[in-house]
Amino acid sequence: MSHRPNPGRVTSAKIVIAGGFGVGKTTLVGSVSEITPLTTEAIMTSAGVGVDDTRQVPGKTTTTVAMDFGRISIDRDLILYLFGTPGQTRFWFMWDELVRGAIGAVVLVDTRRLADCFAAIDFFEHRKLPYLVAINCFDGTQYHTAQDVRDALAISPEVPVVTCDARGRESTKQVLISLVEYVLSMRRTRQGIPA
Repeated sequence: MSHRPNPGRVTSAKIVIAGGFGVGKTTLVGSVSEITPLTTEAIMTSAGVGVDDTRQVPGKTTTTVAMDFGRISIDRDLILYLFGTPGQTRFWFMWDELVRGAIGAVVLVDTRRLADCFAAIDFFEHRKLPYLVAINCFDGTQYHTAQDVRDALAISPEVPVVTCDARGRESTKQVLISLVEYVLSMRRTRQGIPA
């Protein structure tokens, strides 16, 4: 990965992790963070009945109410700060603040509930924030190809679609590296610099 504009200088970047309710955003941040992640998980109460659809995520008892925060050093000169968004629509008023200053976003998807990620994709496209789609293979099985997911989401051919296991550090680290490479590639293209 060639991202060293100034050798010896540490660069930091903010990345947003988004997606639908119960897709694995908190798990992803926790699996890759080299610090104890800050989470704002709260016990789901009766106030969420009829608001949060938990049928597809049985056993889920907590939910993110503000954000998740973690940090990973990709190598000695690149540090990524991760901000996980809340998945429920009633907390989306915080998204504008969470994306401020971000270089890009990961939209984590569960192919069993693909429609849950449409709002996140629309949000990033509207704000022209680079993003990639990461298919979370919950049980280690990929049920749909990346091309099938791309077609179902109707996203541009240049938007990367990758697979991951949000529980695995190396898997999620590869997703983050892919996003950084994509963002750098987009910036080079805009500046007319060959890849």
